[in-house]
Amino acid sequence: MAPIADPVPAECQPPSHPDRLRVIRSTKAFGSRAVSLIDLPAGAVFAPITTASPGINAYSSVQTGPNTHIELNSDLLYINHSCDPSLVFDMKQMQVRVADKRPLKAGDTLTFFYPSTEWEMAQPFQCTCGAGEKTCKGWISGAQKMSQEELEGYWLNDHIVALLQQRDQEKKA
Repeated sequence: MAPIADPVPAECQPPSHPDRLRVIRSTKAFGSRAVSLIDLPAGAVFAPITTASPGINAYSSVQTGPNTHIELNSDLLYINHSCDPSLVFDMKQMQVRVADKRPLKAGDTLTFFYPSTEWEMAQPFQCTCGAGEKTCKGWISGAQKMSQEELEGYWLNDHIVALLQQRDQEKKA
Protein backbone atom coordinates (compact mmCIF):
# COMPACT_ATOMS: atom_id res chain seq x y z
CA MET A 1 0.00 0.00 0.00
CA ALA A 2 1.40 3.38 -1.02
CA PRO A 3 1.82 6.04 1.68
CA ILE A 4 -0.76 8.81 1.70
CA ALA A 5 0.74 12.07 0.51
CA ASP A 6 0.50 15.17 2.67
CA PRO A 7 -2.07 17.65 1.34
CA VAL A 8 -0.65 20.50 -0.69
CA PRO A 9 -0.34 23.58 1.57
CA ALA A 10 -2.85 26.31 0.70
CA GLU A 11 -0.07 28.74 -0.26
CA CYS A 12 1.16 26.25 -2.88
CA GLN A 13 -2.23 25.56 -4.46
CA PRO A 14 -3.22 27.47 -7.58
CA PRO A 15 -5.58 30.39 -6.96
CA SER A 16 -9.26 29.51 -7.33
CA HIS A 17 -10.29 32.93 -8.69
CA PRO A 18 -7.13 34.34 -10.36
CA ASP A 19 -9.14 36.78 -12.49
CA ARG A 20 -11.12 38.14 -9.51
CA LEU A 21 -9.00 38.33 -6.39
CA ARG A 22 -5.50 38.13 -5.00
CA VAL A 23 -4.76 36.70 -1.58
CA ILE A 24 -2.35 38.76 0.52
CA ARG A 25 -0.80 36.27 2.92
CA SER A 26 0.23 37.19 6.45
CA THR A 27 2.28 35.41 9.07
CA LYS A 28 -0.16 36.73 11.71
CA ALA A 29 -3.00 34.42 12.72
CA PHE A 30 -6.11 35.34 10.71
CA GLY A 31 -4.10 38.15 9.06
CA SER A 32 -4.36 37.06 5.42
CA ARG A 33 -6.83 38.94 3.25
CA ALA A 34 -8.22 39.16 -0.26
CA VAL A 35 -8.01 42.14 -2.62
CA SER A 36 -10.12 42.74 -5.72
CA LEU A 37 -8.46 42.59 -9.12
CA ILE A 38 -11.52 43.99 -10.92
CA ASP A 39 -13.94 46.90 -10.98
CA LEU A 40 -17.66 46.06 -10.69
CA PRO A 41 -20.79 48.15 -10.13
CA ALA A 42 -22.75 47.95 -6.88
CA GLY A 43 -24.90 44.81 -6.76
CA ALA A 44 -22.99 42.94 -9.50
CA VAL A 45 -22.05 39.28 -9.07
CA PHE A 46 -18.43 39.03 -7.97
CA ALA A 47 -18.21 35.22 -8.04
CA PRO A 48 -20.47 32.18 -7.86
CA ILE A 49 -19.85 29.77 -4.98
CA THR A 50 -19.13 26.52 -6.81
CA THR A 51 -16.50 24.60 -4.84
CA ALA A 52 -18.28 24.32 -1.48
CA SER A 53 -18.71 21.16 0.53
CA PRO A 54 -20.82 20.48 3.64
CA GLY A 55 -19.20 21.71 6.83
CA ILE A 56 -19.75 22.32 10.51
CA ASN A 57 -19.86 25.58 12.47
CA ALA A 58 -16.16 26.50 12.37
CA TYR A 59 -14.09 29.65 11.92
CA SER A 60 -13.65 28.74 8.24
CA SER A 61 -17.27 27.84 7.43
CA VAL A 62 -20.17 29.91 6.14
CA GLN A 63 -23.68 29.30 7.43
CA THR A 64 -26.19 28.49 4.67
CA GLY A 65 -29.33 27.76 6.71
CA PRO A 66 -30.54 27.55 10.31
CA ASN A 67 -28.51 24.37 10.91
CA THR A 68 -26.21 24.06 7.89
CA HIS A 69 -22.72 25.27 7.03
CA ILE A 70 -20.33 24.91 4.12
CA GLU A 71 -16.60 25.07 3.61
CA LEU A 72 -15.84 27.29 0.62
CA ASN A 73 -12.76 25.31 -0.53
CA SER A 74 -11.53 28.35 -2.45
CA ASP A 75 -9.79 31.68 -2.13
CA LEU A 76 -13.16 33.15 -1.12
CA LEU A 77 -12.16 31.93 2.35
CA TYR A 78 -9.85 34.97 2.61
CA ILE A 79 -12.70 37.47 2.35
CA ASN A 80 -12.70 38.80 5.89
CA HIS A 81 -15.26 40.59 8.05
CA SER A 82 -15.99 44.30 8.01
CA CYS A 83 -18.79 46.34 9.53
CA ASP A 84 -18.63 48.37 6.28
CA PRO A 85 -18.46 45.46 3.80
CA SER A 86 -17.57 45.59 0.12
CA LEU A 87 -19.37 42.30 -0.63
CA VAL A 88 -22.44 40.23 0.26
CA PHE A 89 -22.45 36.43 0.58
CA ASP A 90 -25.88 35.37 -0.72
CA MET A 91 -26.25 31.77 0.43
CA LYS A 92 -29.65 31.24 -1.24
CA GLN A 93 -28.21 32.15 -4.64
CA MET A 94 -24.78 30.68 -3.77
CA GLN A 95 -22.98 33.77 -4.99
CA VAL A 96 -20.86 36.62 -3.76
CA ARG A 97 -22.09 40.04 -4.88
CA VAL A 98 -20.79 43.58 -4.62
CA ALA A 99 -22.54 45.40 -1.78
CA ASP A 100 -25.39 47.68 -2.83
CA LYS A 101 -23.86 50.74 -1.16
CA ARG A 102 -20.95 51.33 -3.55
CA PRO A 103 -19.08 49.96 -6.56
CA LEU A 104 -16.04 47.72 -6.17
CA LYS A 105 -12.69 48.96 -7.44
CA ALA A 106 -9.55 47.00 -8.24
CA GLY A 107 -7.34 47.17 -5.15
CA ASP A 108 -10.26 47.26 -2.68
CA THR A 109 -10.00 44.86 0.25
CA LEU A 110 -12.75 42.25 -0.05
CA THR A 111 -14.93 42.00 3.04
CA PHE A 112 -18.41 40.94 4.13
CA PHE A 113 -20.48 41.38 7.29
CA TYR A 114 -20.17 38.02 9.10
CA PRO A 115 -23.49 38.32 10.98
CA SER A 116 -25.22 38.42 7.57
CA THR A 117 -24.56 34.67 7.33
CA GLU A 118 -23.68 33.62 10.89
CA TRP A 119 -26.20 33.19 13.71
CA GLU A 120 -23.61 32.11 16.27
CA MET A 121 -19.91 32.35 15.47
CA ALA A 122 -17.63 29.42 16.29
CA GLN A 123 -14.89 31.92 17.20
CA PRO A 124 -16.24 35.34 18.21
CA PHE A 125 -13.73 38.18 18.01
CA GLN A 126 -13.14 41.85 18.70
CA CYS A 127 -13.60 43.66 15.41
CA THR A 128 -10.74 45.79 14.12
CA CYS A 129 -12.31 46.68 10.76
CA GLY A 130 -11.66 50.40 11.17
CA ALA A 131 -15.15 51.39 9.98
CA GLY A 132 -15.42 54.04 12.67
CA GLU A 133 -17.07 54.34 16.06
CA LYS A 134 -20.63 54.74 14.75
CA THR A 135 -20.32 51.90 12.23
CA CYS A 136 -18.07 49.25 13.80
CA LYS A 137 -20.05 46.83 15.95
CA GLY A 138 -17.11 45.91 18.21
CA TRP A 139 -17.62 42.34 19.41
CA ILE A 140 -18.59 40.02 16.52
CA SER A 141 -20.30 36.83 17.67
CA GLY A 142 -23.05 36.43 15.05
CA ALA A 143 -26.53 37.86 14.57
CA GLN A 144 -28.06 35.99 17.53
CA LYS A 145 -26.99 38.54 20.14
CA MET A 146 -27.47 41.62 17.97
CA SER A 147 -30.54 43.84 18.10
CA GLN A 148 -32.68 44.68 15.08
CA GLU A 149 -31.29 48.23 15.36
CA GLU A 150 -27.68 47.01 15.19
CA LEU A 151 -28.49 44.98 12.07
CA GLU A 152 -30.49 47.72 10.37
CA GLY A 153 -29.06 48.68 6.98
CA TYR A 154 -27.21 45.39 6.47
CA TRP A 155 -28.15 42.87 3.82
CA LEU A 156 -29.02 39.64 5.69
CA ASN A 157 -29.50 36.10 4.39
CA ASP A 158 -32.99 34.61 4.60
CA HIS A 159 -31.99 32.16 7.33
CA ILE A 160 -30.72 35.00 9.53
CA VAL A 161 -33.93 36.99 8.98
CA ALA A 162 -36.02 33.92 9.90
CA LEU A 163 -33.93 33.22 13.02
CA LEU A 164 -34.25 36.86 14.11
CA GLN A 165 -38.03 36.73 13.67
CA GLN A 166 -38.20 33.48 15.66
CA ARG A 167 -36.04 34.96 18.42
CA ASP A 168 -38.16 38.11 18.63
CA GLN A 169 -41.42 36.12 18.68
CA GLU A 170 -40.07 33.98 21.54
CA LYS A 171 -39.18 37.16 23.48
CA LYS A 172 -42.76 38.41 23.12
CA ALA A 173 -44.29 35.09 24.23
